[in-house]
Amino acid sequence: MTATIAAGNAHHARRARTGGPEDGSKLMEHIAGWAFVVVFAMLVTRLGLL
Repeated sequence: MTATIAAGNAHHARRARTGGPEDGSKLMEHIAGWAFVVVFAMLVTRLGLL
């Protein structure tokens, strides 16, 4: 592999990333997810769907 090809592949690998910003901690994401689960469970039981 030549240096030109390696540099080109590295450039495309950086551009192909679509994950968004990396914030490190996923704490808020987990809290929001569990809050959604609890609210959804309350709605389902309140409406008598379970």
